Amino acid sequence: MNTITTYEFPLNERIRVFIRLEQLFQQFKHFSDGNTVADKRAAISVLLDIMSIFRRNDLKSEILKELDRNAKTLNRIADNESVDSEKLQNILTELATISKKLYASTGKVGIHIMESDLFQSIAQRSSIPGGTCSFDLPEYHFWLEQDEIVRKKDLELWSAPFEDIRTSINLILSFIRNSNKSTEEIATAGFYQFSLDRSQPFQMLKIGVDNALPCFAEISGGKHRCSIRFMEPPDGDKRPTQSTDDIPFVLTCCLF
Repeated sequence: MNTITTYEFPLNERIRVFIRLEQLFQQFKHFSDGNTVADKRAAISVLLDIMSIFRRNDLKSEILKELDRNAKTLNRIADNESVDSEKLQNILTELATISKKLYASTGKVGIHIMESDLFQSIAQRSSIPGGTCSFDLPEYHFWLEQDEIVRKKDLELWSAPFEDIRTSINLILSFIRNSNKSTEEIATAGFYQFSLDRSQPFQMLKIGVDNALPCFAEISGGKHRCSIRFMEPPDGDKRPTQSTDDIPFVLTCCLF
């Protein structure tokens, strides 16, 4: 059983969007694997959230930049004797393969889904609380009542254009999360503030807290200066309050 709760804090907008998409892709898979009508409704709702993010961001371009930067960073350390050259080459091959697939794809990712009348109707009605009931969208109700094989096949078809994006984001975030060593710190009276080296392109903070401690980490700041407050959960309807105890935690400033 995991005894540490990890809190992540992205230090730029690109990584913030990547983490949001990572969570949405995980939720989509979870609900897609379920076989109830409620599972399929949730899967469609998550897919609409994913599409909404893609409509607002040029994500393919951002991901390609990040993959290219990662490949250059890995190539720079290729001659280091402490590096497993075979493992490194496999990673570089994987980066090159996924980059090639993204470069080969044309048009806005997932745009074909919104060309569907069904998806347009679901998206429009989803802004209304309970707006996708059977009497509102009989076509959607018909699809929800289809055999699981049919629903599963359709969900795989609709989500297929995002698969290379999902793989890329998983690779990028994995590199970032494992890019630096951790240090053990103490938050005096529940508060810890520190500065980041401006010459280093830090992308994410990770805060590890023992589950036995009755508090959670509230992180704020930017690329150069950050603060962490350890807050105690509210009692009843009161607001969370900063702990007055000295809180030990593990801090990881992730680069790559």
